[in-house]
Amino acid sequence: MPTTFETGPVRVRVPATSANLGPGFDALGLALGRYDDVAAQVSAGGVRVTVTGEGAGDLPDDERHLVVRAMRAAFDVLGGQPSGLTVECVNRIPQARGLGSSSAAIVAGVQLARALVVDGTTTMDEAAALRLAAEIEGHPDNVAPCLLGGFTVAWTEPSGARAVSLPVAEGVAPTVFVPTRQGLTAEARAALPATVPHGDAALTAGRAALLVHALTAEPGLLLPATVDRLHQQYRAAGMPETYALVSALRAADVAAVVSGAGPTVLAFTDPGTGFDPGMDCQIWRLPIDVSGATLGRGRLGHAERDPVAAGRKS
Repeated sequence: MPTTFETGPVRVRVPATSANLGPGFDALGLALGRYDDVAAQVSAGGVRVTVTGEGAGDLPDDERHLVVRAMRAAFDVLGGQPSGLTVECVNRIPQARGLGSSSAAIVAGVQLARALVVDGTTTMDEAAALRLAAEIEGHPDNVAPCLLGGFTVAWTEPSGARAVSLPVAEGVAPTVFVPTRQGLTAEARAALPATVPHGDAALTAGRAALLVHALTAEPGLLLPATVDRLHQQYRAAGMPETYALVSALRAADVAAVVSGAGPTVLAFTDPGTGFDPGMDCQIWRLPIDVSGATLGRGRLGHAERDPVAAGRKS
């Protein structure tokens, strides 16, 4: 039976995310209250993408755009491709900074495809959407919080990615330090060694377990819970300013980690207005997003079209 598509536009809001959170390499993630809004509609033919805000003028405006590529992958699973697509992106998540911009694009594309196919959210349920998004991204640590919201623990089984979302304790107040320069995940991963000392692996595993408790029940343990010897130290040479900021924050008893592959730094508590990051960056105090990717019908509204409205700095 041919795939039936919705005739009207659909939209999705997807949050920024921070992955790893120190010791939880490729497993732990946190959704943050800064958002991309994306709308899509089936058209008569061809693909047209417009981008406002972050990435405008740099991101492709055709089939190469990551939102479209994710939509195409989801349409394949859902049973058929539309004749054409019109996509509008209002981006507030910085590109290539360690805040999950690629995962946001992937989750947005998968969700939009589900919404554009009649009964698509039933045909591809949330668990299947997570598996597909993780398959496209290559790992689930960012796509899980982007899709589900909150603090997530993700893992991969032979059948694909799975994740759970856990509530975050009061007292966790994320602050991100976003450098002007970009970073590349592929380069950061290339800096990692093939093996690590057993003692470092054991210590990091223990701190990752403690971090789950600290984030969900006892934020006072966040400083020891965010100790990592698995990946951050090996990436330090490629982003010395980032690593210096993490070290300075931790020396001031602020639980801080590299956000994803960097160069953004995530602090779990407010370092105070007098703290000097020692590098050119924007400082955002962001709430924890608890909703994840949220779908709607119709075009983007006035506030959604504003590249500042849903991503305002404090």
